[in-house]
This record gives sequence, structure tokens and C-alpha cells, in this order.
Amino acid sequence: MSKVSVRMFAMILTVLAGTIACQAGSKEPVPAPAVDQTKAATAAKQTAVVAGGCFWGVQAVFQHVKGVLSATSGYSGGSAKNAEYEVVSTGETGHAESVQIVYDPSRVTYGELLRVFFSVAHDPTQLNRQGPDQGTQYRSVIFYSNPEQKKIAEAYIAQLDSAKVFPRSIVTQVVPMKAFYPAEAYHQNYAAAHPNNPYILFNDAPKVVHLRQEFPDLYAGK
Repeated sequence: MSKVSVRMFAMILTVLAGTIACQAGSKEPVPAPAVDQTKAATAAKQTAVVAGGCFWGVQAVFQHVKGVLSATSGYSGGSAKNAEYEVVSTGETGHAESVQIVYDPSRVTYGELLRVFFSVAHDPTQLNRQGPDQGTQYRSVIFYSNPEQKKIAEAYIAQLDSAKVFPRSIVTQVVPMKAFYPAEAYHQNYAAAHPNNPYILFNDAPKVVHLRQEFPDLYAGK
């Protein structure tokens, strides 16, 4: 059975159990970060990389955030020699399914991106899994590329845990960015290209709806 077929089967089991997978763990609005970068005075490009389960849904969410110039599915945490989907899917490569976000810091801040990440893109309290997908390749990670990103990410996690925003502690790792390897072409824009795929309908489309409802000022109807 292919990995996609396994995902489909797991999704069906989840639905039969009466739950919808991969929803954010908090039912209340997640507060804005107390520590954040100041919006830039002029247009520019900065990059953020996060991992939170299947990259299809995470990519779809950030493709609908104003100020995001591009969102690319890929792999981070392992090496170039094993940055291939079938190998990453074994959970033994060190890679996590990740999304590289290129954004304009004059339109959206790093902290605002993390707010979306924690609010609607995934459940940061699930360890090595998201909904029907299990394994270290689905772990929650923020890959920081500079001290400012590290400071904002760690402060925000501490803020959310202290406020008990989620029913369980956040398990998101904050680790230095080493490299990002784009995923295969057929994984790019997967949710947009396959809107009627049951996995997308049950797991990922609700995240985009939640984004529009929760953050109308940040939502871009692309």
C-alpha cells in the first residue's frame, strides 16, 4: 500500500471514530505573541520554516496568509541524501515534513506567522503525530535561522504554556535551521490541486476555513 493510501485509510478510520483529525488543539483564540519583531518600513523578503504534520495542510494555510510570498513543502532536520518522500515516510531519516515560508516583513511579522502556526495550522500538543499521521516525520518544529527568530519562538511557547491556552503542554521543538529540501513536484500545492481528495476535505480544508474565521485581517483568498 502506498503512503498516500495509508493516509487515506487512516483518515477513514478517524472519521469512523467520530473525530476530525489535524485540528488545532485550542478552542479559544490564541493570543498574539508578547515578543515579536517590528514590522519593516519597506518591503523585503524573510524566510521561516516550520513543521506540523502533513505538509499539504500547513502549506495550504500559509498560502492564504497576507504577506506570504510563497510556501513550499519540503523536508528539514535530516540530510540531503535522504530527503525523499518514500524514505522520509519511514520516520528514520531525522527529517520532518516542513514548509518554507517566504514572507514580506512589512506586511506580516514572524510572530504573526507563529500565531497562525499554533492556532490553525496544527496541534502543537501532539507528540510525533498529527491526527491520523504518526511518526517523527510529523513532529512539531520551528526551525529558526537567526537569534531573533529563536527568541520570538521560545518566548511565545512560554507565553502560551504559562497562560494554559492549550489543554496540554506544547511539544514543539525550537531548533536551528540547517537546510531545507523542497519536496517532489507532486507534493507542491497539493491541497489546491486536489480539493476533493477526502484527506484534504477532512484534514486540511477546515484549517483554511479556520484561518479565514479566526484571522480575517490576515486571510488572503488566493
